[in-house]
Amino acid sequence: MSPVFQALGRALRSLTRSDVIWHLIWPGLASLAVWAILAAIFWGSLVGGVMGWLDDWQWLSDWMSGSDLGAGFVMVLVHIIIGLLILPLVYVTAALIVAAISLPMMLEKVAATDYGTLERRAGGTQTGSVINALAAGGVFVVAMLVSLPLWLVPGLGIVIPLLLTAWLNRKAFRYDALMMHADRDEMKRIPDQHASGLMMLGVGCAALGYVPFLNLVAPAFCGLAFVHYLLEALQRERSENGWVVLDKG
Repeated sequence: MSPVFQALGRALRSLTRSDVIWHLIWPGLASLAVWAILAAIFWGSLVGGVMGWLDDWQWLSDWMSGSDLGAGFVMVLVHIIIGLLILPLVYVTAALIVAAISLPMMLEKVAATDYGTLERRAGGTQTGSVINALAAGGVFVVAMLVSLPLWLVPGLGIVIPLLLTAWLNRKAFRYDALMMHADRDEMKRIPDQHASGLMMLGVGCAALGYVPFLNLVAPAFCGLAFVHYLLEALQRERSENGWVVLDKG
């Protein structure tokens, strides 16, 4: 079985645990509540700001002034783009909450059950997890803002945030997945060796962010999938080198 599908299957299995399911749900709900409130407050201002910015494009302004149909089309397109922008922001906010708070809690429970023989070498820390999550989130937001003009090209308004969210998944969750069990060298080497698989996993999880209702649990589910993918890879490497020992802790 592909390591990606194996990780997704094990993540689904982990959801049957009562001590894991709550951490799957609350980050998405908290993020949705925050962005729903912000959208309700600032939606009109956002639409007005974008339309004002588009008016600075002389050719586009002339076209909208001479065509009610064109002006209406641009207005609808702006509403759609803002809505598409909010979806990944809901996801990234939930992902940061998962990476900094929820995933370490789930990792402790899942690792004890599924990877109890894997020695803990503590190559990462909780502080490092928070810093990594904030750094990944900062790069994500900047990249989203820089790419906004490209969103006017049909199709790119979905493809660009999908790829950026996949990158965010890989960057944020790989640290948390390995921080308890891998040493510092393993924390760098294992993700590098599995870069393509982690990107595939990140894209698949990012796609869930566009599915209604599933997008609320997608970040935490993605975090769990990364835990299973990377801990399995770490366990396999150590086993091949005769390094797996019983964790007495």
